[in-house]
Amino acid sequence: MLVISTREFREKQGIYLGMAKNGEDIILKSRENGSFKLIPVSENDMIVEKDYYLKPDADLARAISVEEFREGAIDHIRELFRQRAK
Repeated sequence: MLVISTREFREKQGIYLGMAKNGEDIILKSRENGSFKLIPVSENDMIVEKDYYLKPDADLARAISVEEFREGAIDHIRELFRQRAK
C-alpha cells in the first residue's frame, strides 16, 4: 500500500492512476479532507446520475407493495388448489 499526499498526487497523477489501474493500493491523505483510496472503476460498477433515482417513472407507477403482492399470490394459490380439487 502506498500513502501519498494530495499534493504529490496532483504532481504525478498519471503515474499513480496507472499504479491503481494495475492493482496497487493508493491512499491519498489530505489534512483538510481526510483520506481516500484510489481505485479504478470496473465494468461491474454502476455509475448512474442522481436524477435517475429521484424522478418517478412509469415502472415506479406500476409497482405494487409487498402486501399487494402477497395478497395476489395467496389468491392465486387458493385458485390453483380449487382447480386441483375438482
